[in-house]
Amino acid sequence: MAYWRCRAISTPTASGSKSWALKFCSSRSLNSWTKSTVWVIPGGESGTFLKLLGEAGFEKLKQFARTKPTFGTCAGAILLAAEVENPKQAGLGALDIGIRRNAYGRQIDSSIRQGKLGESAIEMVFIRAPRIERIGPGVEVIATEGNDPVAVRQGKAMAATFHPELSEDSRVHRAFLDLVGNGSGT
Repeated sequence: MAYWRCRAISTPTASGSKSWALKFCSSRSLNSWTKSTVWVIPGGESGTFLKLLGEAGFEKLKQFARTKPTFGTCAGAILLAAEVENPKQAGLGALDIGIRRNAYGRQIDSSIRQGKLGESAIEMVFIRAPRIERIGPGVEVIATEGNDPVAVRQGKAMAATFHPELSEDSRVHRAFLDLVGNGSGT
């Protein structure tokens, strides 16, 4: 399994502020995680991720996600949660949320929907998506679909239950770069 990681790169702009970008790398070694400044955990199958990580990898990723900027989409959101249902499984606890796996249905129920990022419309691609069912104190909801929170952040962690990488709209990724840029997640 290739573990995906990325490094945040900043460059000064004419106004003196910084412009942020991510350089993506893949790694097959858990020991190389310490070289990363940022992690993006992609969609996939969270149970398989846990199996492939093993106990040592899970603990390393848990420590990383609690101290450095980490963004999870779909299965990555499941891994970042404090509580996971359907079925119960371990979560990294980087976000104080309760999440239900496959809550929007099976693969055939996958869909493209319109949601809100802040007050603006945004296209959202849901593929066997989880649903955030509990929001803890200190968790900020940054995107919704109907009444459901679908993107959240807390501290240095951010998660989306949909796949923003499958849309032409880069605002969700920009929100993560902003989190990386200010270092505090606020």
